[in-house]
Amino acid sequence: MRIKTKVFDPAKYLKSEEDIIAYLDAAMEDNDPAHIARALGDVARSEGMTAISRRTGLGRQALYTALSEQGNPTLETVTAIISSLGLRLTVQKAA
Repeated sequence: MRIKTKVFDPAKYLKSEEDIIAYLDAAMEDNDPAHIARALGDVARSEGMTAISRRTGLGRQALYTALSEQGNPTLETVTAIISSLGLRLTVQKAA
């Protein structure tokens, strides 16, 4: 008997603001820009890329590109997405 697997899509599980905050917080722990960009992409897809595009004023295709595996979003893009979610970036001392 063969085991069937499915690709895991975190965007399907980001239902609440608390989920999104916890997910982004965990993604930022490693200080890996590529991982943070992927996490932002997951969050943007969970909210709807078109809605994020409207709220940020950035084109949908530009968002997909910036938040893709090969993407490298600017700080301006990151802050626009975070702000469109009703969130803000903060800094705290590392443990």
